[in-house]
Amino acid sequence: GVVKDLSLPNGNAVDTSSPASSSSLLNRLQLDDDLDGETRDLFVTVDDPKKHVSTMETYITYRVSTKTTRTEFDLPEYSVRRRYQDFDWLRSKLEDSQPTHLIPPLPEKFVMKGVVDRFSEEFVETRRKALDKFLKRVADHPVLSFNEHFNVFLSAKDLNKRQGLALLSKMGESVKYVTGGYKLRARPIEFAAMGEYLDIFTQKLGTIDRIAQRIIKEQSEYLVELREYSPVYSSWASSEEELQEPLDGVAACMANCCSGLEELTEEMSEDFLPVLREYILYVESMKNVLKKRDQVQAEYETKLEAVAFREDRKTPVPTDVEKCQDRVECFNADLKADWDRWQNNKRQDFRQLLTGMADKNIQYYEKCLAAWESLIPLLQDKQEARADTN
Repeated sequence: GVVKDLSLPNGNAVDTSSPASSSSLLNRLQLDDDLDGETRDLFVTVDDPKKHVSTMETYITYRVSTKTTRTEFDLPEYSVRRRYQDFDWLRSKLEDSQPTHLIPPLPEKFVMKGVVDRFSEEFVETRRKALDKFLKRVADHPVLSFNEHFNVFLSAKDLNKRQGLALLSKMGESVKYVTGGYKLRARPIEFAAMGEYLDIFTQKLGTIDRIAQRIIKEQSEYLVELREYSPVYSSWASSEEELQEPLDGVAACMANCCSGLEELTEEMSEDFLPVLREYILYVESMKNVLKKRDQVQAEYETKLEAVAFREDRKTPVPTDVEKCQDRVECFNADLKADWDRWQNNKRQDFRQLLTGMADKNIQYYEKCLAAWESLIPLLQDKQEARADTN
């Protein structure tokens, strides 16, 4: 465990023991403001998408900018351009080299349902946000952020030379873990609980995602009608001298409600849905880590049984069994720390998400209310004017 402690964010005032203590109250309070409860020495952003067209293919690259005071980096600042498949390369490298840790998800490779054009501004922007979130999550992690592949990804001028290796190590990885079908004798109860939690969480998120998409679709259809509604009042107003003012008022009111709904729907599809998506993908990553944890334990149990069979020979327990036990214990500790971290992030993300949603709805209804309220005096004036002339 000594190496682990070195890779904790250095000079950290709050969290001196281990990543797992990050749920202590003091840290929670600091985390409430921002993730900067930890002393950060690595900042990464993804921006400036550019389209590249060549005879072979068309693709988008993003600028990845890094600022750091860490000594593992030769320079304090980097700016490199990366495309989606480079992020994909990094993620598979992290998964291979840090099997005991939860690797944050990337946005789906395939174009999302309903989005035909993967070069459209909305699609590229949604993806940029997700890639930015992915790198920030890795950069904030006390272990993953020190991974050599991450360093290469952020600083190397050119990644292509290393791309071929990703496939090889993937193959090696899958061979090592084949202990399928083995029934664990004593899975620690907390890991079983994690699995159950993830199942329920996925189910709930899936349902919310489905309904939210339906609501957005209905709102968009309603918007189409609403856009046609306002002009009708305007054209009517031009042929009704008496009623011109109130009818124009109704038209303006409709237009205001329309732009309010537009903002609300956009917010839902650009800021609400992607967070649900990310967490649905996060659950997949978490289940993978749990599966690997079980496999490491299975390997340990089978080796232990093999030793038990030859006990009469009075030989000491072979070191590879002890090594195996260490692996199980390390895995458990890493996974627990990452789980706590994930739960922390999740609380923050969802609080932000729901607060944002509440704000946006309040803004929408206030906009509509103000629009309708401004209409009333126009109608009242008309009636009073009529009463005067009689």
